[in-house]
Amino acid sequence: MPQSMEGDLEPLRISCIVPVHNGERFLDEALATIFAQTLAPYEVIVVDDGSTDATAAVAARHGEAIRYLHQSNAGPAAARNLGIAAAQGELVAFLDADDLWHRDKLARQSARFRARPELEICLTHIQSFWVADLASEEERLRDHPLARAMPGYTAQTLVARRSGFDRIGALDPAMRHKDIVDWLIRAARWQAVVEVLPDVLVYRRIHQANLSRQRHGEDSVELLRLAKLLLDRRRQLAGDRR
Repeated sequence: MPQSMEGDLEPLRISCIVPVHNGERFLDEALATIFAQTLAPYEVIVVDDGSTDATAAVAARHGEAIRYLHQSNAGPAAARNLGIAAAQGELVAFLDADDLWHRDKLARQSARFRARPELEICLTHIQSFWVADLASEEERLRDHPLARAMPGYTAQTLVARRSGFDRIGALDPAMRHKDIVDWLIRAARWQAVVEVLPDVLVYRRIHQANLSRQRHGEDSVELLRLAKLLLDRRRQLAGDRR
């Protein structure tokens, strides 16, 4: 899949990875925002995480425009890892099957990697929006931080050098929801160069089947583990300063 040019320099090739589990309802719309990018991706990899709905049929409609991979249900981190292993681009980007990208997302982030050769990880701001069925919830949370644009320490905003996963390690499949936060903490241990753009380039869809809703109670376990990782990181930094 050819990638467009910016000026006289060829941008780094970007592999877009879309993990999906029972995402037939929104997958087409997510893929449309990838195909509408002003900087076309090098490849689009859809990783079906053991879907039991019509996800495979939706993906098949896109033919050779995507690479379709399938695995038994193992969670989003395992699906992203499978996509990373298959990726051929120098950069990798992730989009959950129920979320959307701004049309300039890849172009703006690619430009940062060109401007800063040392950059390893680029994130953006993210804005939530609610499906029509949850209009009452949207109104109730109108003044809540969740309704405002915020820095997105999430998979959907991230573009990273493919080589960074070799250096920092793969995503932890045991982290069923906080895998990217966990990976970013490990990246900080390796002193990876990270930049967060102020631009809102990702739109997170709030709907009845969001993973965060399904795992509300289980997230506490992952948060405790992440808190320990942060504490270990602070101890390491304190030791380095001695």
